[in-house]
Amino acid sequence: MLETKQTILTSEGLARLEEELEELKTVKRKDVADKIKVALSFGDLSENSEYDEAKNEQAIIEARIAQLDAMLKNAKVLDDDEVTTDKVSVGSKIRLKDIEFDEEVEYSIVGSTEANPDEGKISDESPIGKGLMGRSVGDVVEIEVPSGMIEFEILEISK
Repeated sequence: MLETKQTILTSEGLARLEEELEELKTVKRKDVADKIKVALSFGDLSENSEYDEAKNEQAIIEARIAQLDAMLKNAKVLDDDEVTTDKVSVGSKIRLKDIEFDEEVEYSIVGSTEANPDEGKISDESPIGKGLMGRSVGDVVEIEVPSGMIEFEILEISK
């Protein structure tokens, strides 16, 4: 039997996924159904690229709906009271010093579904996230990333 992985989400992440699911089920499904109906009116399906395209779009939407349903069914929403500031965990905001470049960076550790490095949100499953999990303020951590080794000092952990 296929075991579904638990999805760790912040309340913000949960709201975003629920909003996307609602949009897909109400708006996108109707739009693609309308496209299929129009394409069917063109006749011969064997040479109807509009129909093929609409059916492909429908398949993509249905797959995403199924994926979101599974994620939400197995979601664990982080409670702010569960997030501590003594050790890095999912939900932590951390301020680090990149020792090589002598500069400070800030990250939020989130579940893999919410990760967005451009926003400073890194997954607990990423190399940096894994390397920081369970560490404390003052720890110097060496982490292997695709481009080599990097070294951080943990300056601050907050919620």
